[in-house]
Amino acid sequence: MRKLWIRYVACFILLAVLLLVLLVWNICAGSVDFTAEELLAALANPLDAGIIWGIRLPRVLAAAILGGALSVSGFLLQTFFANPIAGPFVLGISSGAKLTVSLVMIFLLSRGGTAGSMALIAGAFAGSMLSMGFILLLSRRVKQMSMLVISGVMIGYICSAVTDFLVTFADDSNIVNLHNWSMGSFSGTSWDNVEMMSWVVFLSLGLAFLLSKPIGAYQMGEVYARNMGVNIKRFRVELILLSSILSACVTAFAGPISFVGIAAPHLIKGLFRTAKPIVIIPACFLGGAVFCLGCDLIARTVFAPTELNISSVTAVFGAPIVIGLMASRKSGRMREES
Repeated sequence: MRKLWIRYVACFILLAVLLLVLLVWNICAGSVDFTAEELLAALANPLDAGIIWGIRLPRVLAAAILGGALSVSGFLLQTFFANPIAGPFVLGISSGAKLTVSLVMIFLLSRGGTAGSMALIAGAFAGSMLSMGFILLLSRRVKQMSMLVISGVMIGYICSAVTDFLVTFADDSNIVNLHNWSMGSFSGTSWDNVEMMSWVVFLSLGLAFLLSKPIGAYQMGEVYARNMGVNIKRFRVELILLSSILSACVTAFAGPISFVGIAAPHLIKGLFRTAKPIVIIPACFLGGAVFCLGCDLIARTVFAPTELNISSVTAVFGAPIVIGLMASRKSGRMREES
């Protein structure tokens, strides 16, 4: 037991160090580069301070907060469906949120209004719940989890196609610029956005952490959880709501981001060598933050001044990780059977 906790503490320290390094690196790197020594001096220069405080720091914090939220959302969905490749993007939940956020933006902007943070989150949550509703209905008719995942992917394609159609034929120039957001991006994040996402994400994260004990029981099987006094119906509703709120918040502010919700929880479970929710939930948040910060750094700097979509980078790194993990799990099962 002592060795386990030593491992957990060491892993948390590793994630915290990586997070700090990537935070500083993201702030320093860009069209105007700063060294770590120049960073403090740059804050005294009004022009440089404007770049750091007004542009880079909100974006860096958004990438960390939303990356962590997406990772925890993926972990909750994997627990709910007992499927290692379940995630907001794969199940079409992020695409459903993207569609409703686009509709909200088009409706408000076409009438000369502005889309506030609460309106975006509410629209994204509605889309997430609609997509989740379709998935739950299909889960009653489709017994194989692989077919359920394929159904989620198809729902995602349909929602993405409708969103692209709406954005393409929009007249307003502000609406046309939604194309970059629809592909996933942390650019343009303001301090007001950071404040709002912080309230939503950390409140949801705290509620998810309070469910650690029921989640641990549910991982042992539905019958075991019921015998331990878990109200299964209420517990499932809580999981759905929390995962939908987290993924909706990400989509509202950054658009759909692929594979983070699948890859990050797998990496964290492999690093900590446990699936205990009391350990994995905060670790998933840190792991998702590190993953998104690293991908956003690559998206901004590799082909600078051209910026890549964050989903393109997360897919490049996340998809091979998922394929490798699934292949190793399958080969391990084959060895056990032989």
